Amino acid sequence: MVGIIGKKLGMTRIFTEAGENIACTVIQAGPCVVTQLKNIDKEGYNAVQLAFGEKKEKNTTKALMGHFKKAGTTPKSKLVEFRNLRKYPGVEKIKLGDTLDISIFNENEWVDVTGISKGKGFQGVVKRHGFSGVGGSTHGQHDRLRAPGSVGASSFPSRVFKGLRMAGRTGNKKVKIINLQVARIDREHNLMYLNGPVPGYKGSYIIIEK
Repeated sequence: MVGIIGKKLGMTRIFTEAGENIACTVIQAGPCVVTQLKNIDKEGYNAVQLAFGEKKEKNTTKALMGHFKKAGTTPKSKLVEFRNLRKYPGVEKIKLGDTLDISIFNENEWVDVTGISKGKGFQGVVKRHGFSGVGGSTHGQHDRLRAPGSVGASSFPSRVFKGLRMAGRTGNKKVKIINLQVARIDREHNLMYLNGPVPGYKGSYIIIEK
């Protein structure tokens, strides 16, 4: 699969020629710099490492500074490996230090997006799993409105099964959404408009693949 690193800028809406209102997520897709070419002989697998986003030199380790200097680029904040990228037409002759931009994508095609979802901290079962609570507030049920209810399983098996939906830390996980349609592409500013929501907060890095 061919892919690129991007940054979520927020959401907007666009209108089709028929006047249809489409909610879209705006993504700054690239440009990404090739910082490493991995091969089977040395690393044991074929991959292309792309870098995106500027980073200050004072916040970059000396090891990474040498890594970026070898590719002839400035320090970057996000590094991602893409396998089988060189099998894609037009990218097979890619070299160290080359740049990939939004030109590898076209409008109306389908892409997969991977990102880190928004972290919501420790949440109860109502917010985390969509529970409706125990019941009404009558007959002494004044403190049971958002409670999980019984979790026991009687005298047998006398334990709580693993995987039971309970309260806990919510969000801040790697999420992949497949088959999002590219509604519009602004090649001049490297902007991609995807039809639908994308995981993560504004300014977070995401991976776009097709």
